[in-house]
Amino acid sequence: MLRTAAAVAAGKTVRALARRRGGGSAFPGLVAERIQPRILRRALADIPGGIVVVSGTNGKTTTTKMLVAVLRAHSRTVFSNPTGSNFTRGVLSEMLPQLPVSGRLEADLVVVELDEAHAMRFVDEVAPTHSLLLNVARDQLDRFAEIDHTADLLARLGAASTEGVVANADDPFVSRAADALDVPVRWFGLDASIADRLPEITEHDSRFDDAPTTRDPGAGDARLRPRDERAFDVVFPDVAVGPVTLRQRGLAAMINATAATTTARLLLGDDFDPSVAAAALAAVQPPFGRGEVIDVDGQPLELVLVKNPAGFGVALNTYGSTPVATMVAINDNDADGRDVSWLYDVSFASLRERGVALTSGVRAYDMALRLHYDDVAVDRVVPDLEEALDAFVAAHGGEPKRIFCTYTAMMALRRTLAARHGLAHFGEDAPA
Repeated sequence: MLRTAAAVAAGKTVRALARRRGGGSAFPGLVAERIQPRILRRALADIPGGIVVVSGTNGKTTTTKMLVAVLRAHSRTVFSNPTGSNFTRGVLSEMLPQLPVSGRLEADLVVVELDEAHAMRFVDEVAPTHSLLLNVARDQLDRFAEIDHTADLLARLGAASTEGVVANADDPFVSRAADALDVPVRWFGLDASIADRLPEITEHDSRFDDAPTTRDPGAGDARLRPRDERAFDVVFPDVAVGPVTLRQRGLAAMINATAATTTARLLLGDDFDPSVAAAALAAVQPPFGRGEVIDVDGQPLELVLVKNPAGFGVALNTYGSTPVATMVAINDNDADGRDVSWLYDVSFASLRERGVALTSGVRAYDMALRLHYDDVAVDRVVPDLEEALDAFVAAHGGEPKRIFCTYTAMMALRRTLAARHGLAHFGEDAPA
């Protein structure tokens, strides 16, 4: 008990100092762990409504935010990690302000997003009651190596879940992994009417027949039925949630909302209210950098995070044909993944008509060359991000703008925009 109290006190102190100095959010968790190695297990020992881990390559932050919003709208007290700090120590750091000296978190439910590898470290300490498995794509292969390894990590997370799993029926890697689980599985996916859009959101594996398995929806399974680029219905066999109109546009955001809704219904059971869920989803603001729209001198500037071929492809299908000025900012720092050869697996044809105003970031020239191979004109190459942002806004101040950016480029650009336009600041540990 004394060791736990000391760990909580030290972690709180370090967190306060780190925040004052603008530091990262994972270090306080490390300090607390060094004093009490089992602090996370102790903190989550008495959570009555369930412990949910959200994982997958794309969409963790957005899906987690949506799920938490729906649960809170149903009057549940939920702990989550809202900054996108999806490492285990980052989760602990987020938890520290809410921990009493006893070290026991007081909440109805816990919903955390975790990087696939760090999910394994989490389950070594705490067995989740549920997991939400989103997708598998080539991402940061310098960390995760083969894509099969990522799929195996999600399969192990599902197997560690004690009560149930929610899985993406349309992702072939996730589907194969979830089919082998012994725990109950609820599925979410696209309605048959838009099945032709599957190639833009899934990885293909030539070793297997990647056609999605035809499943008769069970009572808790859901299908996404879009109406336009923001409005859609989440259709269960016995009830529909919608129409929902999101503040974030595109198929990826709708899929995330469908995953969140499916999970919320599983967790809430008979207390699930479709109208409450629809209203909660409609009120969710896009997480920073994930389709977030910032007012810059009276014109919208949209930050779009891209970090792998599948994600960039979905972003281009969502935003690529929109007649706005475009900038692309590519870094290859540790949090982005050092290998940017994945850019050659993305088609940039949708950018040909308008071209790209600037490329920027550590790999600004590499990005300009990649666009050249797809016959996309690039007006300027400006590696320095702040200089590029200034030039971009100056040249296109009177029109809508968007920036496709990798994680560390997005964080740097958003810090600059936050300082200039009074935006909230966020923690930064890992992409999601």
